[in-house]
Amino acid sequence: MRCAAIDFGTNTARLLIGDCEERKLITLLVEREVVRLGGGFSDDYGLSNEAQKRGLDCLKRFSAIIREYGACYIKASATSAVRDAVNGASFVAQVKRETGIQLKVIDGDLEGRLTLNGVFSGIDVIHDDMMVLDVGGGSTEITISEYGVPKFVRSLPLGVVRLTEGFGSSQSMYERIVTIINQLESEIVSNGISIKSETELVSTAGTATTLAAIQMKMDKYDCGRVNNFIISRKDVGLIYDMLLPMTPSERLTVPGLEKGREDLIIAGILITIHVMDRFGFKRLKVSDYGLLEGLALSAAESANSVNLCDNAPGSGELLVNAK
Repeated sequence: MRCAAIDFGTNTARLLIGDCEERKLITLLVEREVVRLGGGFSDDYGLSNEAQKRGLDCLKRFSAIIREYGACYIKASATSAVRDAVNGASFVAQVKRETGIQLKVIDGDLEGRLTLNGVFSGIDVIHDDMMVLDVGGGSTEITISEYGVPKFVRSLPLGVVRLTEGFGSSQSMYERIVTIINQLESEIVSNGISIKSETELVSTAGTATTLAAIQMKMDKYDCGRVNNFIISRKDVGLIYDMLLPMTPSERLTVPGLEKGREDLIIAGILITIHVMDRFGFKRLKVSDYGLLEGLALSAAESANSVNLCDNAPGSGELLVNAK
């Protein structure tokens, strides 16, 4: 059965289509687009009209691709920007009317757990103790696992879009990050969890993959080279020092830095640096796998029980009108 997954994030939207066979997924296509759904976000008004239009245009394109590939079972998630917006529910309803896509707004805990599953599906070694860092556009998820089992999951109000648009200067962003990460450390300790010297830090999403691409001076993104790439704390700092004095347009001349991230990368690296320093990590492993793959695996596991091509009941949280 052909399945699809959509990770509709605060900055980036991604689509995966694959064939589900015996609860396994064979990837056929991955599409991505920097939508910046959280751009212009307001606590009083939620998602801006311009951001909603960008989001709808993207999902219309994804919907057409899904129909072209004949995917019958689809899971589509929306994260921080939609779940925090006062107009999030109306946007979800509009998406369903205009594209046939039923977005499911997931909370930070589920986002972290699905991301962990996605990371595990692509990592070369699953260590006994791991911390997975997912720096997103609207929030950052921290998941700590022991022997492959999530023991601690938190969604932090730190996202590259919101930090950049809400705080502006690197110093103001840093002060906000320090406050939140210090609170996180206290919560980890109070839950009886220790970050050991052998704990592996794995970072997923755009900041981490961009760091890897810059370090390897990639003119064209290569997920195979990026996935499982290891970058030291020293090299993360050197990249930060190189990018900070540049204007956003100047950063676009740096090999490996994708258009749409030129103003956001500073916030993402600041989050990464402070997590590494606070918990004593000297390096991080980059994962090209994450929430999207976690959603796809969930779709693959469920595909035998619900078939949208047959208009099966009980599929309200999934994509509708996919055929």
